[in-house]
Amino acid sequence: MTLRALEPEDLDLLYQIENNRELWQVGATNVPYSRYTLHDYIATSSDDIFADRQVRLIVENEQGEAVGIADLVHFDPQHQRAEVGIVILPAFRRKGYAAAAIQALCDYAIRIVHLHQLYAIIDQTNVAAVSLFKKEGFTTQNVLSEWLFDGRKYHDAVLMQRFL
Repeated sequence: MTLRALEPEDLDLLYQIENNRELWQVGATNVPYSRYTLHDYIATSSDDIFADRQVRLIVENEQGEAVGIADLVHFDPQHQRAEVGIVILPAFRRKGYAAAAIQALCDYAIRIVHLHQLYAIIDQTNVAAVSLFKKEGFTTQNVLSEWLFDGRKYHDAVLMQRFL
């Protein structure tokens, strides 16, 4: 597994993930993105976490297939922290790609960006994600009551942190 920068060829994958309404309830997105907007994002992103305050990377398997996206967002250089986001396509789940991507993001955060901590906000009912982050050294710090809204009801979320 490797993490690599977004390329123009990743437009369809980005479009698929960003416009997946099931994912909207766990993130800050609640509107569909056009291909034009995503193409423009790929073209204008500097791939510099200090300039963009985020970095989005493609998770690629050993065969060179794009299997998902991993990001560091809400980068705060003053407090040396960032939020982790990860989406693995359904066909590639439960094959170790998410764990490997989190490990690679942690390595990047320590060695390149010199962060002090990473955090993730996860729907409390997403047992697989909570378990994955625990396995990768994140600890539950707090429950955020009614933090996520799925369009019908609110869900509690857990704030998980890993100090680097």
